[in-house]
Amino acid sequence: MSNIKFGAFLAPHHPLGEHPMLQFQRDIDFVAHLDRLGYDEFWCGEHHSSGWEMIASPEMFLAAAGQRTERIMLGTGVVSLPYHHPFNVAQRMVQLDHMTKGRAMFGSGPGALPSDAHTLALDPLRQRDQQDEALGVIIRLLRGEERFSYESDWFTLRDAQLQILPLQEEMPMTTASSISPSGMKIAGKYGIGVLSIASTSTEGLQALPMQWSFAEEAAKEHNTTVDRKNWRVLMSWHLAESRKDAEKEARDGLHRWHNEYTVRVLGRPGAIHVDDPDKLLAQVGGRGAAGAGASVIGTPDELVASIRALQEVTGGFGVVLGFAHDWASREAMLRSWDLFARYVVPEINGYSRNLQGSADFVEDNQKELMKGATAAVVAKIQDDPRAAAAMAVTMEQARKQAQAGEVRPNVPAPADEEVAESADS
Repeated sequence: MSNIKFGAFLAPHHPLGEHPMLQFQRDIDFVAHLDRLGYDEFWCGEHHSSGWEMIASPEMFLAAAGQRTERIMLGTGVVSLPYHHPFNVAQRMVQLDHMTKGRAMFGSGPGALPSDAHTLALDPLRQRDQQDEALGVIIRLLRGEERFSYESDWFTLRDAQLQILPLQEEMPMTTASSISPSGMKIAGKYGIGVLSIASTSTEGLQALPMQWSFAEEAAKEHNTTVDRKNWRVLMSWHLAESRKDAEKEARDGLHRWHNEYTVRVLGRPGAIHVDDPDKLLAQVGGRGAAGAGASVIGTPDELVASIRALQEVTGGFGVVLGFAHDWASREAMLRSWDLFARYVVPEINGYSRNLQGSADFVEDNQKELMKGATAAVVAKIQDDPRAAAAMAVTMEQARKQAQAGEVRPNVPAPADEEVAESADS
């Protein structure tokens, strides 16, 4: 496969208490930070309850972020299709694509929070089928089909056609997938990408090896194709220069997030309150199936190993998305994403491989290379008495510093006999 792309997924999961206006601005600042660091993608979701997840319109947020960024792709992760009339979703995505100058990505799902479905009086048993039905209509609209009508028991279209098409010739599309096969099957049916949002959990991680087969089977059934390069896998991490520093920075925030949101607010099945933050830290920072880490709280090298193990487990994917969280302080969080961009990305994609090869070549051949360089220096010194005198002074100073145990960079070493002899002469 080609190089992996990297991005961030912001649900968001923000602890209660901060001014929402300031939090929106901080999140936009975060996207701008990722853009400067060269990340490929940013995704944010749609939620209407729970307190912690406070972006109700990913399209509005991404339009604002688009004004502060230059190159990063901006995706809805995701628009919950049962909540909306499909024509309005298509219209908003087209407008977002134009407002971001062709950087919009359309991600859809059935809706993640039961509390959202309750508020909107939706039947949870119908939400996945509604996503499927709405997505088929939206794709027809975005691809510019001739006017068509459509009758459903929950929406109606009459002579529908978009008056503006996306700026991109083909807008990237994904569907959310967790542990059940429905998301993968929808991706295969329409030949679009996948956003595996449950891969940060142990259960989701264990399900990944078989997940892609559902997409391939559905694609074959519906005469479409799916490509692993469009498979986005979500991971969690917090990085620092040492594992000890990373754990110290993330310890209390992770504990708060798990106990106060995952357990107390959401009541997620299988999630239990953990009194000891160090015990939780060990659990979350541990390793899942086949050595692939569901989460990494440690160093860039540890995350590189985890990503490579996950590639082996899954058979390969195209994009790694980091789950954006508030486990650490703002400063430590931004530094973590900086470390990822500086060290994890180039190691995974081999950007620094030839630099290392160049350094190794010089080290292996340093005597021969320096011999030629020294000969050139000696020749020029011998041609000019004043240069020889100046070099003699420099070499005498270097000898005295060496005898005193001092080392100064970029000063010829006294052991460089050819230069020393030339200076003395």
